[in-house]
Parts: sequence; structure tokens; C-alpha cells
Amino acid sequence: MDDIRSPSRRALLFGHVPATPPPAACRPPWAKSEPEFLAACTRCDACVRACPEQVLLRDADGLPRFEARAGECTFCGDCVAACGSGAFEPARDPPWTLVAGVADICLSAQGVVCASCREVCPASAIRVPPGARGAATVDPETCTGCGACVAPCPVDAIALHHASAMEALA
Repeated sequence: MDDIRSPSRRALLFGHVPATPPPAACRPPWAKSEPEFLAACTRCDACVRACPEQVLLRDADGLPRFEARAGECTFCGDCVAACGSGAFEPARDPPWTLVAGVADICLSAQGVVCASCREVCPASAIRVPPGARGAATVDPETCTGCGACVAPCPVDAIALHHASAMEALA
């Protein structure tokens, strides 16, 4: 049994659990490949202003990025419609390769009953074993990468990753 004085347990109790780092440069949905996006984007902020969910933010370099901690992308397409620079591929399906991943610090994996991620997932892609008998799992085939599950997680156990990065971890 874990000692209550163990650093990891103490960090959890006081909310000092390190956040899982977000993937580098989460561009808006339907963004072209990174080199093409960088060449086409004029940094005009039209897509950021058009986002009704306010999940697109201007990064330090002036480029738009998706911030899942701000909320869920509903894939409304307003960002694409607002862009006049041709930085998006609106016909691409799916709109991006992001999928959710669950870290070891998941409360359910620690024996604490929690299903906050499952409850908010609009695609029903998250499974949580009953009675806190294991970590939440994400079905990568069903997950849209919308980010709805990221902010509600009380211990920052969920982060979005590009599907190719998830395959490399497997």
C-alpha cells in the first residue's frame, strides 16, 4: 500500500501533478500539413476570431493553434470558412489526426472512482472500468480528437496526440 507521505501521492492530494504536455503545434482542424500551413497562413487571426467555441488561440509565433484545455472543437468549420489564405483543406476527412491518450495518473487507475472524461465524450470513445478497477481507455478508431475530455480531467491525465505519435508509443 502507498505511504501517504510518498511524494507522488502528496503531489496528487495537493494538486501538484505535472500536466501531460500537449502535442507540438496543434493546428486548427482541416489545417494543411505543417510546411504548407506555415507557407499559407498570413497570421490574420480570422480563424481565431471565427471560432464560436473559442478553442483556437494565437500562439507566440502568431499562428493559430487548438487549445483543448479551453474546450471542445465541434468541427463547425467556421475557422475554415473565415480563412482567405488557403491554409486549410476543407474536404479532408477526418479533419485531423488528433486522438486522446490517458496517462498513468488517471484517477481510476489509482483506485479512485472517476469517469469525468467518459461523461463528456460526445463520440462515446472512452471506457472506464467500473469500481475504479483500471485506467480509462480511449478507442482511437472512435475518438475524434475534439478535446472535450481534456479540461474536465481533475488530474490532467488526458492529452491529445497525433495518431502517428500514439502508434509509435504502442
